[in-house]
Amino acid sequence: MVLYNVTVNVEDGVLQDWMTWMKNHHIPEIMSTGCFVENKMLRLINDDPEAQGQTFAVQYYAKSMSMVNDYLQNHAPAIAQKHVQRYMNRCVSFRTVLEEI
Repeated sequence: MVLYNVTVNVEDGVLQDWMTWMKNHHIPEIMSTGCFVENKMLRLINDDPEAQGQTFAVQYYAKSMSMVNDYLQNHAPAIAQKHVQRYMNRCVSFRTVLEEI
């Protein structure tokens, strides 16, 4: 199993809209590509009173690295562009790929 993880810090001002959009549109669109078999959305527990926004890990599980590569090459650019257009600079993210051992 291969995990494609997207870590996102979301500004408080768009948090509720972002969560609803992710659950109702963005994640279902990614899952509809057929590249992933499961997904999870987790919130980072952060007790730092100076922390800005909230951080999430959105995880997508694929059966193989070739499925992740298919997603990255054929689907990710258009799907990611929708996220950028909707939230501009109000979300900061980075991606990692991990292999289950």
